[in-house]
Amino acid sequence: MFRWLASYKAVAVAVTASVGVVCATLVAQQAPPIFRANVNLVHVLASVKNAKGELVGKLQKSDFRIFDNGAEQEIKVFEPQSLQPLSVALMIDASGSTKIDLKYETDSASKFLKALLTQGNPQDAVALYSFDSDITAMRPFTHNFPSLDIALKTVKGSGGTSLYDAIYFGASDLSKRGGRKVIVVISDGGNTTSSMGIDKALKEAQLADAVIYPVVVVPITNEAGRNTGGEHALIFMAEGTGGRTFFPNFGQQLDAAFADIIAELRTQYFLGYYPQNVPLTKNPFHKLEVRLASPDLRVSARNGYYGDAEGAGSAADAPIAVTPAGMTKKK
Repeated sequence: MFRWLASYKAVAVAVTASVGVVCATLVAQQAPPIFRANVNLVHVLASVKNAKGELVGKLQKSDFRIFDNGAEQEIKVFEPQSLQPLSVALMIDASGSTKIDLKYETDSASKFLKALLTQGNPQDAVALYSFDSDITAMRPFTHNFPSLDIALKTVKGSGGTSLYDAIYFGASDLSKRGGRKVIVVISDGGNTTSSMGIDKALKEAQLADAVIYPVVVVPITNEAGRNTGGEHALIFMAEGTGGRTFFPNFGQQLDAAFADIIAELRTQYFLGYYPQNVPLTKNPFHKLEVRLASPDLRVSARNGYYGDAEGAGSAADAPIAVTPAGMTKKK
């Protein structure tokens, strides 16, 4: 079975009706900013830490403020320590650059999945993917840890790295699911064979409301040999979706990184609002800002979402081919 996924995302167009050529000209000359009231709920996952970097729970709705394109919004939905089901796309980089440390990665990932699925919401689910030059769907979304663990032990690969394609596909898969959505990607940041660029990968994650948590493995610790460009790209995507990037050494630090991700997922705040009186621009990407009442706290949340615009919509994205485990990808 082969899966060819395409994303056709359209953006609403704001149209002003004219009553006559002369009137239309006068209106155009004196047109005020365009505002739109959208009935769709915009939801934001937020993590809060104090100055020591410790996670902060038990905040109230009044501690948060949300701004959409600069306009403050009324928070209609507020859930501290949200128990909404999690859908996690776990992506393992199996390319040649990480192959030597692949066993350490999968062993730690196994501990992560066991803790995530045995201690959380029984509706939590994980899908497993591996990627080198191709993307392999190892397991669809499931709560069955033994099934995922067996699949982890079969991860293998070599060759190039389609990192951005993998993130794009994982986000496309997550977009069909409800609840909270997360992409955990274990990689050194290398990207050599993707057909998608970083902007499209990030956009698809933002369209899916997915939070990206990169766990950056560094096979070469020497600065001259590290893929610092790829590492910064992962940081960029994490910050754009409200996630956090980890740089662990192998062993206990790698296990601790996964434990930190679980702790953050268990203490996320779920905020929701219906956009009202939002100034529109020709860019469908709305800038989001979450502020806290206390200046001593820091919040991590996505920096925007795709919504109404004052102009034409974006072009359809190109499809990506993904191979179910055990099958060869057709070119």
